[in-house]
Amino acid sequence: MAQNIPADLKYTRDHEWTKIDGDTVIIGITDFAQSALGDIVFVELPEIGKTLTAHQTFGVVESIKSVSDLYSPISGTVIEVNSELPNTPELCNSAPYDSAWMIKVKLSNIQEINTLLNATDYQNFLTTL
Repeated sequence: MAQNIPADLKYTRDHEWTKIDGDTVIIGITDFAQSALGDIVFVELPEIGKTLTAHQTFGVVESIKSVSDLYSPISGTVIEVNSELPNTPELCNSAPYDSAWMIKVKLSNIQEINTLLNATDYQNFLTTL
């Protein structure tokens, strides 16, 4: 199955994507994740100001098939939340890399970026599933 994996993003094995913009990281779920979940009907995101630790859950996404935790790829503080998603969770299916970004986090440990997968590594990881 061909996946949409933008080359300018970094990825996790938990199927979150990150876009790094200085010391801010934008986080969402990948095309693979939304496809595996099916029709997304509910998204729960953290409050602004919440401190996240890498690999800690930061929210929940619910589809008609299952409920899945969202895991933070990096450590930092939530500085913005996509307020559209609770009202229009289907954006996660139609635009996972665009209007369905989930949170913006002020990075607390820039070295954690080095643990993320590039697009090629993520594509290779998907072939093992």
